[in-house]
Amino acid sequence: MYTYQKVKDQALAPNVRYILSIGNHREIMEALADFCRMKSITAGEITGIGAISEATFRFLDPATKQYVDKTFEEQMEIANLTGNISVKDEAPYLHVHLTCSRRDYTCVGGHLLKARVNGACELFVTDFSLTHAGRKFDPETGLNLYEF
Repeated sequence: MYTYQKVKDQALAPNVRYILSIGNHREIMEALADFCRMKSITAGEITGIGAISEATFRFLDPATKQYVDKTFEEQMEIANLTGNISVKDEAPYLHVHLTCSRRDYTCVGGHLLKARVNGACELFVTDFSLTHAGRKFDPETGLNLYEF
């Protein structure tokens, strides 16, 4: 599903950083969640690049507090993947945004629900190892916000 290597950099201590390569044709969010469970990451950040063949983005309509999902099924470059890691209901909670460039050089993006790698997906994952960041539903915004 993925391969990884721990970054050897004492300047990061006590944080721990990994280089993560998600396998071709694998689903990014599923692989990331699995990695976070395996490494017991409860707070952290994610950045990366790569290529995908499909992505489903989620948009929250603040007026209705309802999510609207849209799937793009085409080859795209990951121009930027950025996000954070926390915990909700004792499981990894990944809040990831993705910007993808299309064949015609336009971009689509937003809150990532899922994406399938087609080529490569190379990520940096930083584990804020001494921190625990939880999530709690906020009825006013309709979002799962940080709870410290």
